[in-house]
Amino acid sequence: MASSGRILSGSLRGRLSIVIPTLNEEGAIGRALESVAGLGAEVIVADGGSRDMTCDIAARHGARIVAAPQGRGPQLCAGADIATGEALLFLHADSFLGEGAEHALRRALADPAFQIGTFRLRFAEPGPLYSLYCWFTRFDSVWSSFGDQGIVVRRALYDRIGGFPPWPLLEDVEFLRGARQLARVRSLAGEIVTSARRFQKIGVLRQQIRNAGIILKFLGGVSPEVLARVYRGESRESTSAPLPT
Repeated sequence: MASSGRILSGSLRGRLSIVIPTLNEEGAIGRALESVAGLGAEVIVADGGSRDMTCDIAARHGARIVAAPQGRGPQLCAGADIATGEALLFLHADSFLGEGAEHALRRALADPAFQIGTFRLRFAEPGPLYSLYCWFTRFDSVWSSFGDQGIVVRRALYDRIGGFPPWPLLEDVEFLRGARQLARVRSLAGEIVTSARRFQKIGVLRQQIRNAGIILKFLGGVSPEVLARVYRGESRESTSAPLPT
């Protein structure tokens, strides 16, 4: 109980490493880093070649910075490779810990049975469609659990899964699929607040339809590299090519 008490109230140094992948996130990274500062955990920014002030801001916040090949999968792996914590929290650069997240995280880490979980999502911008979308994130499935919710995982389980695949997109979906074969992915009763910038760019419904279509094509065998180009709007070519072996 003494150990659990320290986890619930004190520094998590040595117990938790937080990995944040970045690419030109000078407008968002400060908020993410400020939200985790009270945890006292190791913070690693895995940068994919930012040309703005991202790394300077991260350094001022005391984060360790590691250069990585560009792409969320490779960046997450690069951060995890140098992490020293007994558990890992993967957090997107445009997301931050919201209401109840720190308490939920500490309770999870204090539970010896806990292996992996995601938080509930809330968008920084209000709106009924955002709220509806976020309500489903309390349930774990391939359709409702993603990296923008934050993923916290015991290091031992992370290693058993084999880490994230080195993909530019859907690395979170594949990682969680692997996790479900080994453990139950818990829904933590705290919020991760994330930007709605991509939804605002093309519209909530249109973006959600695009996201669903990408997952369907991925499950049908389309390459994550091809789907990444479609997601970024760089290509509208057919996505019927099979996943490379």
